[in-house]
Amino acid sequence: MSQAASHDEQLPASSPGKKGLTTFDFVAGFILIVGAAILVVRFTRGLAATTNLTNDNPWGLWIGFDVMTGVALAAGGFVTSAAVYLFGMKEYTPVVRPAILTGFLGYFLVVLGLLADLGRPWRLPYPFIMQAGPTSALFEVSLCVALYLTTLFVETTPAVFEWLGWKRARKIVTSLTIALTIFGLVLSTLHQSTLGALYQITPTKLHPLWYSSYVPIQFFISAVAAGLSMVIVESGLAHRAFHDQIEITHEQFERITLGLGKAAAVVLFTYFAVRILALSVEDKWHYLASPMGAWFLVELLGFVVLPAFLFAAGVRERKPLAVRIAAIITVAGVILNRLNVSWIAFHWYLPADRRYVPSWMEVWVSVSLVTLGVVAYRWIVRRMPILHDHPEYKGMH
Repeated sequence: MSQAASHDEQLPASSPGKKGLTTFDFVAGFILIVGAAILVVRFTRGLAATTNLTNDNPWGLWIGFDVMTGVALAAGGFVTSAAVYLFGMKEYTPVVRPAILTGFLGYFLVVLGLLADLGRPWRLPYPFIMQAGPTSALFEVSLCVALYLTTLFVETTPAVFEWLGWKRARKIVTSLTIALTIFGLVLSTLHQSTLGALYQITPTKLHPLWYSSYVPIQFFISAVAAGLSMVIVESGLAHRAFHDQIEITHEQFERITLGLGKAAAVVLFTYFAVRILALSVEDKWHYLASPMGAWFLVELLGFVVLPAFLFAAGVRERKPLAVRIAAIITVAGVILNRLNVSWIAFHWYLPADRRYVPSWMEVWVSVSLVTLGVVAYRWIVRRMPILHDHPEYKGMH
């Protein structure tokens, strides 16, 4: 019997083969099949047949959600790995592998979403081979995302090698942990901020409340908040769904949640301060007395200030549930911010008949990508040592 097979047998009741198909399997299968059919139509009949994109709005849901939001929500990988491997916060080691796996799947789905959106996806490698554009923000984002996706892939391989029993390969990769962490941190800092810098060429198109010279900084800080919040949300869901694979105690898990919540509170208050600084320095307070100003306040007060105070209160009162609720609100707030910048506040002055509204097929493809990520995470976690230590490598992550 192979080592991989014997390792599978060590997993408890949630391991594959112990249960038949579930409702989740049928629902996920249906979503993915319809999504695949839509992509066939998209690649055979073009973007016009499946999207509501126009010359006024060439970037829609697939960029605003699948790419820009996806990159932000996948930031938990570099945040947690930097905390553990660079700053010595070893108490957060149990959440590093799940966070890195979530980050890798998130960036992989970002690439899939980008391929769906590009008019000529087969030319994606063109800037790297034929015509490099070192002064282009899009080139910098593309290069950093490609390199960081590769870095995340390498960072996930120790769990794969442990599952397969490839000890030598695992030893080689783990010896590169510090270098990979530093490289990933640099790449993430670059492309998270440059995604915001992309919109600095749209002063006449993006509403002044969202257009700012501070957008690159805002995008990076909010991505850190999103990453921390996604780790809290993902670890909470994994603790429920795969509780038989969790080796840490409930008390240790709650301490990790509170620690992440404390960091998220600091980041959110910093993010709020930067947003207010931008309003003040650029003298845009008068825009708040408008319908778009009211919507801006909904985003800022309801999805930044509220979860920041909820994080702080949850940590102070030692209430992990409050921290998890704050994390969910923060994730929703980052999604809202990216959609505001890329869609809702973009070309805000156009008449209703020229405003972009995504088609049902665009929405379905986005839901399909999220579903694919959940299915892949579920498959990997049930087989590989992600949420628990491999018996031969206890305490060696």
